Amino acid sequence: MIYRAQETAIRKKLNSGKAILLLGARQVGKTTLLKKLLESSDYLFLDADDPTVRALLTDPNTEDIKSILANHNLVFIDEAQRIPNIGLTLKIITDQFKHVQLLVSGSSSFDLGNQINEPLTGRKWEFELFPISWEEYERHLGFLKSEQQLENRLLYGFYPDVINNPGQEKSILKNLLNSYLYRDLLAFSEIRKPEVLEKLIQALALQLGSEVNYNEVAHILGINKITVQNYINILEKGYIVFRLNSFSRNLRNEIKQNRKIHFYDNGIRNAVIGNFNPLDLRNDKGALWENFLVSERHKQHAYNETFTKMYFWRTRDQQEIDLVEESNGQIFGYEFKWEKDKANIPARFVKTYQANTTVVNRKNFREFVVGNNPD
Repeated sequence: MIYRAQETAIRKKLNSGKAILLLGARQVGKTTLLKKLLESSDYLFLDADDPTVRALLTDPNTEDIKSILANHNLVFIDEAQRIPNIGLTLKIITDQFKHVQLLVSGSSSFDLGNQINEPLTGRKWEFELFPISWEEYERHLGFLKSEQQLENRLLYGFYPDVINNPGQEKSILKNLLNSYLYRDLLAFSEIRKPEVLEKLIQALALQLGSEVNYNEVAHILGINKITVQNYINILEKGYIVFRLNSFSRNLRNEIKQNRKIHFYDNGIRNAVIGNFNPLDLRNDKGALWENFLVSERHKQHAYNETFTKMYFWRTRDQQEIDLVEESNGQIFGYEFKWEKDKANIPARFVKTYQANTTVVNRKNFREFVVGNNPD
């Protein structure tokens, strides 16, 4: 089993008097992680994929809950987003059954976030789980083997099933995309045009590493800008993509409105466009490298609770920085190159923001994705 960085953080919050909520896309290992935390304990497992469990936990009263919990002090509710009004049920448990430690997993933050945030205000610890991080992968395989697998990870990503079943990556990713990710998006969001969502994801996948203009995307897809914004917001809540906004403080010709859209996982992105060709045969190698590094950095900041803000930077005369981080009042700029090529770091950016800058390439990337030293 691959050790997950969130295990230690969650373990510290056990028996703290608050519910523990673990959010993330399907199949990233939430159930496995929480079961591992509870493996030596006597606990009640309630799987909300089971219709009987859903019925029992939909709007129960206190006596109903008392019967369900019996004498258990540890209760794990899996796939909680499938239970209507689950937040109120969890509130009753945390308020009325204070001896019970609740652990709750959810495949997305659609309804779950809306239903739980208000009822459980001050009553929960919330964690996110992403596909396997490079640091977790390296700890599991060792330095040499993980380095040897780097190109495969750029192509097939870091979902646990993908890593654990070499040779079956394409079929697993196709099934994951169609059976789980799309299904969750359609089931727990107000998407009226599934075919438009699929075209939007493909458009974003093809623009990987480039700025995304919502007006242009709307024109290409034949929909309005508001629909594009809403659907991208749903993709974010479904843990498929995340945004980097443009960094702008002082210079008049800085791009202020556009954003870059990154995928949480390279394998999912490549499955969307149906391209798993080797890196040497691809014209998007640089974009895959950038997406890998930015998504790994995102995982590190989330897991380590650094409160670092992430951006990209570009001016109208095409000067750019792939990733800008703002941390503790300092600015850091990163340029990404697959090969050990020289990168032209814009002197204007360095001078204006007194920024520390680094070029991250194939040879030194480990320093960037393992741990969280900003420079």
